[in-house]
Amino acid sequence: MTTLAGIDLELRKLGRLASQGFFIGLHIRFTSPLMSFQTFNPSWVNHYTDQGYVLRDPMIAWGFSTSGTIRWSDKRLVDPYGIFKEAAAYGLKYGITVACGPIRSRTVCSFARDDREFTDEEIATIAGIVHHLHEMVEPPEKLTKAQVEALRCIARGDRHAAAAAKLGISESALKARLTSARDRLMARTTVEAIQRAIDYRLL
Repeated sequence: MTTLAGIDLELRKLGRLASQGFFIGLHIRFTSPLMSFQTFNPSWVNHYTDQGYVLRDPMIAWGFSTSGTIRWSDKRLVDPYGIFKEAAAYGLKYGITVACGPIRSRTVCSFARDDREFTDEEIATIAGIVHHLHEMVEPPEKLTKAQVEALRCIARGDRHAAAAAKLGISESALKARLTSARDRLMARTTVEAIQRAIDYRLL
């Protein structure tokens, strides 16, 4: 099973546990996650974005100050802007947040239901999956020389035939290098692989 297929499998498991969706931000660096997934009600997402709630969301603040899990109903949480009450109006009535990883590369994820609180067992299962995803998406520290050369050629605008000729290899060998680079970077396309390699300062 490829890494991407493994991620998709874990996301399906989370979807079955969180009937009202989830937000997953993996390895958040400089305020942006390296990979994110979002299945909350689009109307809520639009409202949340329009109101700029990311700057006032108690779960974001909690996620960057604490590792572990917490229910949104926990009395220790302070929600001066009433974000939880507004979320409930969009079907996100019960929720949990999971946070893990070092501050420099933090993973923060939230999950919601509309029928009941998450059980302790469900929370433990979700936390386990989140930790697994965090580990799966750990950015590579380097690419092979062959992978870098292949990505650079395509990034500079070369077509496969021209890139292969430039590198003195067959087109099939070039495609194999690009495939291995995509797998290493957990990218679905070569364009995405190039962008991630740049973001990770590997290219």
